[in-house]
Amino acid sequence: MADDISAEEMDGMVENAKEAAAFLKAISHENRLMILCHLVSGEKSVTELEQLLSARQAAVSQQLSRLRLEGLVTPRRDGKTIYYSLADDRPKQILEVVYELFCKQKDAAAT
Repeated sequence: MADDISAEEMDGMVENAKEAAAFLKAISHENRLMILCHLVSGEKSVTELEQLLSARQAAVSQQLSRLRLEGLVTPRRDGKTIYYSLADDRPKQILEVVYELFCKQKDAAAT
């Protein structure tokens, strides 16, 4: 199969693999994953995320900074309050798969 792939196609595959690896690394921390889960339902302020995660502002801000650096969330300022939302649909799509694999059966068993 490798013989059928051109050098250009291989370069493209390598770039795609790098991008996918960076994306997966960004969501591989449980607090970042939870932040994304909360943002699937809509925009949240940093304070709301602190409360939802039962975490300190510094910890939440650090995780949001990483997610923003990776292009997964976008900030919006309204006065002194900063709100975050998903930058695109990729995190939601991945979280749907994660839910199916890790949460759905557990949720069904709990009921």
